[in-house]
Amino acid sequence: MNSMERIVATLEHRRADRVPVYPLINSVSRQALGINYEEWTKDWKKCADAIIKTTEELDLDCISTLVDLSVEAADFGQEILYFEDKAACPNYNNRLLQDVEDYATLKAVDPRKTPRMSEHIEMAKYLVEKKGKDVPIVGFVFGPLGILSMLRGQEDLFIELITDSEEIHPALIEITKTLKEFCGALIDVGVNAIMFDTLYASASIMSEAMWEEFEGGYIQELSEYVRSRGCLVMLHNCGQSSYFEAQINRMHPALISFLHIPFGCSSYEETKEKFGDQVVLMGTIDPGWLMTATDEQVCEKSKEMIDILGKDGGFVLATGCEYPACLNFDKAKVMVETAKTYGKY
Repeated sequence: MNSMERIVATLEHRRADRVPVYPLINSVSRQALGINYEEWTKDWKKCADAIIKTTEELDLDCISTLVDLSVEAADFGQEILYFEDKAACPNYNNRLLQDVEDYATLKAVDPRKTPRMSEHIEMAKYLVEKKGKDVPIVGFVFGPLGILSMLRGQEDLFIELITDSEEIHPALIEITKTLKEFCGALIDVGVNAIMFDTLYASASIMSEAMWEEFEGGYIQELSEYVRSRGCLVMLHNCGQSSYFEAQINRMHPALISFLHIPFGCSSYEETKEKFGDQVVLMGTIDPGWLMTATDEQVCEKSKEMIDILGKDGGFVLATGCEYPACLNFDKAKVMVETAKTYGKY
């Protein structure tokens, strides 16, 4: 099987030849071309070439278009800071939305014409053209509430979710309009799936009821649109106690990329039992832990996750969030080799 066949079988909850493997190799791929983080972020062609080279050299089973979480926020007008050695982020000393009244000023933008999203679309098109026959290409899109926090700042937004809730929804409506167009453009260039990052849908950040109120309906609208276009919906949430059940009800994802045991479960075993027949599970190697783990420990942890989550298929061995940007590829190579040998069905 090639990677496309392997992932398709897994998404259909069939046993492939082996467990697919995809450490979330994104920013660290810049090392393949010897460029710094800022250059990798700003030059979509170099970014794509770095991802392709790393995918081929490590023999990865998937490609995600994740660059950083500021892509969408930048195109609404948020000032972004770029660095040579870490991910771009908003300049929170110069927030686009300075006060509660500013939520009403936010308007939808055309992602085909704005700088970063248009380049992201071009990168996705290039990845599909170069690798799409053999490897699934997954478009990565930040969720509406996460984008709004980039424009307002988390602390003020979280307070205003309680004190000024009615002021916030108009901004979320405009963001959702934009994301629908963004998803449509990514689907137009041929991505196989859209993976939404619902960062705040976890008990460590806000209540399930609050997430439902401020993102549930919007992410449902986006998910229904993606499926109406014949494209798969996927979900990434690396928060502690992620609300799997609520998100599945809203989004009906084909796959969930996650790190921690979800809300309502006490173990990964229970997670597999409860959700394994509903959705493909992807994860759950901790990127922070990889920083100090030995190769032997990475191999054993990978085997453990294959044993627990890979039984009877429906599992992709992966890091639970992006592979550390400051590491070399050695730990990723261990994960790949373990999937190829120990992960055979």
